[in-house]
Amino acid sequence: MGMNEHSTSHTLWYTKKASQWVEALPIGNGRLGAMVYGGTDQERIDLNEDTLWSGFPRDTNNYDAIRHLNSARELVANGDFRSSEKLIERHMLGPWHESYMPLGSLLIQQFGLSEEENYHRELDLQTGISTTSFMSEGIIYKRETFVSMPDQLVIVGFSCSKGGKLSLGIKLESLLHSAVRSRGNKELILKGTCPSHVEPNYIEDHPSPILYEEGRGIRFEAHLRVFTTGGSCTVNGEGEIEIREADTLYMCLAASTNFSESGKERIVAEKDLSRVCRQKLNEGSVKTYAELRGRHVQDFRSLMGRVNLQLEETESSLLPTNLRLEAVRSGAEDPQFAALYFHYGRYLLMSSSRPGSQPTTLQGIWNRELRPPWGSNWTTNINVQMNYWLAEVCNLSECHEPLLNWIHRLSLEGRRTAEIHYGCRGWTAHHNVDLWLDSSPANGQAVWAFWPMAGAWLCAHLWEHYLYTLDRNYLEETAYPVMKEAALFCLDWLIRDETSGLLITSPSTSPENKFITEEGEPCAVAKASTLDLLLIRQLFQNCIAAADLLEKDYEYSVELQDALSQLFPLQIGGRGQLQEWAEDFAEWEPGHRHLSHLYGLFPGDLIQIERDRELAAACRRSLELRMEHGGGYTGWSCAWNMALWARLQDGENAHHCFTQLLRSSTFANLFDGHPYMVDTRIDYSKDIFQIDGNFGATAAIAEMLLQSHTEAIHLLPALPEQWSTGKVTGLKARGGFIVGMKWSGGKLLLASIVSLNGGVCRIRSKEELSFEDYSRMDVKVLEDGYYSVVFTTEPGQRFDLKAISHG
Repeated sequence: MGMNEHSTSHTLWYTKKASQWVEALPIGNGRLGAMVYGGTDQERIDLNEDTLWSGFPRDTNNYDAIRHLNSARELVANGDFRSSEKLIERHMLGPWHESYMPLGSLLIQQFGLSEEENYHRELDLQTGISTTSFMSEGIIYKRETFVSMPDQLVIVGFSCSKGGKLSLGIKLESLLHSAVRSRGNKELILKGTCPSHVEPNYIEDHPSPILYEEGRGIRFEAHLRVFTTGGSCTVNGEGEIEIREADTLYMCLAASTNFSESGKERIVAEKDLSRVCRQKLNEGSVKTYAELRGRHVQDFRSLMGRVNLQLEETESSLLPTNLRLEAVRSGAEDPQFAALYFHYGRYLLMSSSRPGSQPTTLQGIWNRELRPPWGSNWTTNINVQMNYWLAEVCNLSECHEPLLNWIHRLSLEGRRTAEIHYGCRGWTAHHNVDLWLDSSPANGQAVWAFWPMAGAWLCAHLWEHYLYTLDRNYLEETAYPVMKEAALFCLDWLIRDETSGLLITSPSTSPENKFITEEGEPCAVAKASTLDLLLIRQLFQNCIAAADLLEKDYEYSVELQDALSQLFPLQIGGRGQLQEWAEDFAEWEPGHRHLSHLYGLFPGDLIQIERDRELAAACRRSLELRMEHGGGYTGWSCAWNMALWARLQDGENAHHCFTQLLRSSTFANLFDGHPYMVDTRIDYSKDIFQIDGNFGATAAIAEMLLQSHTEAIHLLPALPEQWSTGKVTGLKARGGFIVGMKWSGGKLLLASIVSLNGGVCRIRSKEELSFEDYSRMDVKVLEDGYYSVVFTTEPGQRFDLKAISHG
């Protein structure tokens, strides 16, 4: 792409270098990540590797917790919620979990430059390449940076319009305990060790928040090798590579740690990291820069090119990305910005979650701090799930794989926690998980830490992957066994409510929210939170459906069905809202960021607008009440609001949430922002990056265009007025259908359906649709005025449908 040629839906571009981390541009291959600042005479590229964490394997389960479980339940049953909460916090929690670490930085000094002109930096979402270009003394300099999945290398390529003008100084550094040495004149080697423990960043009074212990902690290495033609290459006295007057130049960086997913030890003390890094560099060195670049681009396009969304361009669409964002914040119309944000979300998932990598964390794969926000770990009471809401519908099933595999590994650890903490069968996990797969409660307060429902929520991803792929072997061998064990835990966790005689959970929390007790105190612990009931109902229904498909476990299905029939029902409160707890408590924070009690509407499918009108109306009222009290003030919460409004088929409110996200929760590089919080105190001057808002909003945009959680594929269910004209290709619907659409004036014109697995396809649309062989279609007008189109498909078959105009 030339310096003045930009795709308004696939390119982030700027006319100034990044002055801070949240202006730098992210690149990655799932395992390796980098943030490119785009400097001229001084360039900085911050580096990450996804298994670089603090800590070491240890047993974090609390063997004393089970002694206090019945007492906590009795206090709840007697209405003494605060005493139960205090008991839980004193006796039933665990230690703090560990943190994701930064690898280091590649620092590049470019010599011989005078004042720069025509500065330009960009991130091409279609190729995954970050480019910086500028002119100095009539010479055009260009730098490309990418992270190759095929070759597992960070690669930086330099070029200029005149030979012999590339003169650079190159060094590596790290915030971790480390040292750098050279190997020959063209290679630098960074070796280091991670801390044995890092206290969370919100613990401000710890005397030793970063602890190193001899023989404990993950080891790592990063090897950088330079390839030049012409000029000279030496290592100076400070261990930096100096290149003088080269004609062409590129460098490759390989990195490795001694973490292992297999075995109890998890840290392989004897692993030869130097050999691993040298092997990657040697394999890369037999290819030219053009070959390395071509392999990367081919791999990247194979995923990125599956889906394309185009909306209307305006004059604002042509601005640099930071100015474009400012224009939207000021009220400018730029529908195509939503397409850019959508493609960016897919790009970020592809770059931070690939087969064989760890799942994407709170910050994807990009972190610069030794004490990152919330440990930059996996927060499983919404955030890690939100990271993957887009995976299937946005046609990136492979990128879902790291999470699905991780859930299986977590379930093995969670068996011990289920038994030790609660005396239950099956497996459980709580709100926070780190690289060591600690499934026990974290330290701190019950409002977040005491929540043994992560397994139930995570299992929804296993089932969703099946619904989109219809992979029976995956369901039988991988998904169903983990789902079954999570449901076993829930069966044992449920108890009989003394008042109603129905099955409830107790003690129970609604993630990170509090109610007001009769004594006027804030409290988090009660019985039968709505989220608990919804997650259990969803898991039991999914397990019953899976067992029926696999024709197995009939008696187990009957047991689940029996429990479902006795489960405490959802409650509608005095304000017409869906209650968050079994009782209609007053909320401590009416505009709270979590929307846990609305899980059944989205991402679940338990509350459907056409079928469950009363409950759907209660969900709408809950959303309205949250918004009336300032809800949605974090990026990810705003994104969840978007998706919920989309499920309510309210495109205008969904679009309003998207606009709010751009105005208050988006950095210049389009990273999602989140206010720094300590308890309920918010310091908006310390906004931080948290990637779930990017992913959640991308999923919500898809949800506004396509829904398939009912028995039908609903086309354009929540199209806002601002997106009245556009087209999309490659979205995926449950049942294994690839969907494309074109619309104008808010009305569907064309739709294409490709059936991957065959079977019956049901379409729901505001417009009547037809294709050439009309006799094969069953067309009905539904009571709500929508059209229903049903036809039978064969694997690989494509159907192009046109809207029928009625004048």
